[in-house]
Amino acid sequence: VFRHGATNRDQADTDPLNHDNVSKQRLLSESGKELGRQVGESFKALQIPLGAVYTSKFNRAVETGRLIGGKDPTALLDVTEGGLVVTPIENDRRAEALRRMVGTRPVDATNSLIVTHRPNILDAFGKDWFDVKEGEASVFKPDGSGKAVLVARVQAIDWVRAAAK
Repeated sequence: VFRHGATNRDQADTDPLNHDNVSKQRLLSESGKELGRQVGESFKALQIPLGAVYTSKFNRAVETGRLIGGKDPTALLDVTEGGLVVTPIENDRRAEALRRMVGTRPVDATNSLIVTHRPNILDAFGKDWFDVKEGEASVFKPDGSGKAVLVARVQAIDWVRAAAK
């Protein structure tokens, strides 16, 4: 589970119910795009097999998923930030959906890539993720009972460093 890459901090989501209106969203910064490309290249160099790529419907998550995963992702409402524009019940549903996705073992011998947002990660996994950084990955392993165990939290640059060794 990745939080989307670094964004332009002078932008805001001013039309949060219309995910197709990219011009009204906070977008990846140039450094966020570059680091996303580097992480994608690092996954290849480290021979980390990626299967399904799922993202939020916000462009910054879709673009992060494309850069890391190397293909067009499947954008899902289940991992899209709802914030204050959806009900607390809907935010809870999305948190549970993310937990279910993470607890589901991929059918092939690959890793699923999920790109979402800090509120979704915090709601799904708890207060220990209050400081989740842009581009940070939380690596989970399904435990076979529908739940998942945290393996590691990895900053984006650490994938690049590992591939350079």
